[in-house]
Amino acid sequence: MESYTLTLSPSTLFLGSSKLPNRNPKPKFSFTSRSDSFSKSLYVSCLRRSSYPCSFSNFEGRSYISLLVSSKITNGFVVRAASVSGNTDETVESQNLVRTLQLGSMFAIWYFLNISYNICNKQVLKVFPFPATVTAFQFGCGTMLVLWMWAFNLYPKPKITKSQIATILTLAVIHTMGNILTNISIGKVAVSFTHTIKSMEPFFTVVLATLFLGEKPSLWVVASLVPIVGGVALTSFTEASFNWIGFSTAMASNLTNQSRNVLSKKFMVNKEEAMDNINLFSTITIISFLLLTPVAILMEGVKFSPSYLQFAASQGLNIKELCIRSLLTGFCFHTYQQVSYYILQLVSPVTHAVGNCVKRVVVIVSSIIFFQTPVSPINSLGTAVALAGVVLYSRAKRIKPKASCIHTCK
Repeated sequence: MESYTLTLSPSTLFLGSSKLPNRNPKPKFSFTSRSDSFSKSLYVSCLRRSSYPCSFSNFEGRSYISLLVSSKITNGFVVRAASVSGNTDETVESQNLVRTLQLGSMFAIWYFLNISYNICNKQVLKVFPFPATVTAFQFGCGTMLVLWMWAFNLYPKPKITKSQIATILTLAVIHTMGNILTNISIGKVAVSFTHTIKSMEPFFTVVLATLFLGEKPSLWVVASLVPIVGGVALTSFTEASFNWIGFSTAMASNLTNQSRNVLSKKFMVNKEEAMDNINLFSTITIISFLLLTPVAILMEGVKFSPSYLQFAASQGLNIKELCIRSLLTGFCFHTYQQVSYYILQLVSPVTHAVGNCVKRVVVIVSSIIFFQTPVSPINSLGTAVALAGVVLYSRAKRIKPKASCIHTCK
């Protein structure tokens, strides 16, 4: 396939003239077809239809036609048509293929890390029921990864201004609370049930955005919340591992996590000072580790001390396995969120939201299979309805409200 281009360039013949001939102010061109005979056809057409000098040349397999044009509009230009080797479409297709493969691999890594985190986290909390200590340890692993990332210049270090400190500190406190509540819930109920409850995040997002940002949801958005709430309610009534601590802490984690998102949107409005998502999450991780470590010690004591681990080993706990899974959990905890923010830089927020919904489905199914969680048909139906509502919510967010008749009907 070949493509053709027309270029307009100043004519040296007329640059020195003060008066320009004006025989045909509107020269006509005829294009017979986009084929190999394009150049010769254009040349013949120029000779027949134009009274201006027209020339044809061929160089290195490319055909060139020059037509000298002069009018009041063109002010002495040469119109040149050249056939160009058409590999543009192939280049675009190859670039799209590379981008699709890159996105596919990133989504696969995101899902794999999330599945690994939830399974290992449940295993750790099952034999080591200290959610504050486990969460602090996960923040500590994340802090080490962040410092390593900045030390080796794998990602540019953020420049934090004084005006940002209070905002980041507030977000870090809320982020810390959200993760502790999530770990408490995972320790008390099945992983699949916790993630089904966490599918109600859009409901809290809409409520908080309305209260704090003044955003009015559309009718489609409100309608999409109905299956989410109904599905979670149906799942809760039929959940075999249901208890109020696990249910309430999962709900509270929804509130805190979405409060963090809404507040970050409210406060980080200055684009010049706003941090990107990866650096903001990295900074919050470090602050959360510094905040939670003393609180965890006060609440649960020093649980990773040699003396306590020796005591736990005497009770039958496999210390080596616990340490390996704790390190793996901490690594997956931080990296899956970093990968999530990296994907958000490559795709639209709606695409990311749909991918996040699919991720939740994958995590729920994987945890049910791995832990052999008993699930009734009605429970499965409730989970499916809630997740379908999340997909509808993501689609409804794309629908822009029509302009008011006051602005359009005049």
